[in-house]
Amino acid sequence: MRVKKALTRITMAGLVSMFAFCGSAQAARIAIGPPASETNAVSQQILDAYGIKDYQPFHEGFGNAADLVQDGNVDISFVIMGVPGGSIESLNASTGDVKLLGLSDEVIAKLEEKSGYQGYQIPKDAYAFLDGDVPTIAAFAIMVANNDTIDEELGYQLAKIMVENAKEVTHAQGAQLTLQNALNGAAGIPIHPGAKRYYEEQGLKVEGPIARLKADPGKRKKEFTLGTGSQGGTYYPLGGEIANIWNKHTDSSFTNVETGASLENLATIARGRMDVGMSVHVPALDAVNGTGQFKGRKVENVSFLGHVYPEVVQIVTRKKTGINNLSDLAK
Repeated sequence: MRVKKALTRITMAGLVSMFAFCGSAQAARIAIGPPASETNAVSQQILDAYGIKDYQPFHEGFGNAADLVQDGNVDISFVIMGVPGGSIESLNASTGDVKLLGLSDEVIAKLEEKSGYQGYQIPKDAYAFLDGDVPTIAAFAIMVANNDTIDEELGYQLAKIMVENAKEVTHAQGAQLTLQNALNGAAGIPIHPGAKRYYEEQGLKVEGPIARLKADPGKRKKEFTLGTGSQGGTYYPLGGEIANIWNKHTDSSFTNVETGASLENLATIARGRMDVGMSVHVPALDAVNGTGQFKGRKVENVSFLGHVYPEVVQIVTRKKTGINNLSDLAK
């Protein structure tokens, strides 16, 4: 009798374990980005728009997430980067079956209304593995400055160098560093007076608020930090090249730092621990207005330096997952 009861307990424990495993296996494993990142915020808005609640979140930058997708340990990864994304091309070169998931018209409309992102079509020829255009959303990547450490003259130099020495940037998104694009994403964000002076000298009409600086040029430090993003995304390599041209053409030294990207960069500038940072323009607006992820935490010392490139939300999976649309995951 004792043996029978023991076997019953073992069997029941096994069944419980099996059902728990199956339940876990049914939930999609989704890399939604680091906690302090715009990728994390936007991916959750997209999942909410589809009504997707049952999933296993992975808080990884795209470098680590791409490895997990390649190894089959993550089903879907969200990434915000320029098109084409070199890390996405590398992932496809390794696996041969990468797929980008598009967004529905209804979800795009919801996100345009609530998030500040706009509808965007990833063209078929952006990646060799695409069969057609992919509907998604996009925003602008911008460079922002700490008003307490970047004085007017230095801000002028940084804005000027980003435009006039852009040809020295070898990254594909360096082509977006043009005078024509320079004010994309500036609306509603106080502009650094040094950047404003440069753009107006070039004939651009600069509208909106002007940042107030505390930075004293007579007390300018020599070493500055530039907050970028994860190594698997666009921010880190592109930011590194921008830092290099600043170092080459100014008397200051800029070091690009790997971070969780937009939200972390803005929050770190607010704490006075970063001098320049890359950000999507949407969270930067939230930061200066004290809304969204920065509700009740308005950032007073951040300003717009210049546009960098269009930031495109790309939802990466593999054909082997059998996932053809995010709506497949809604229950």
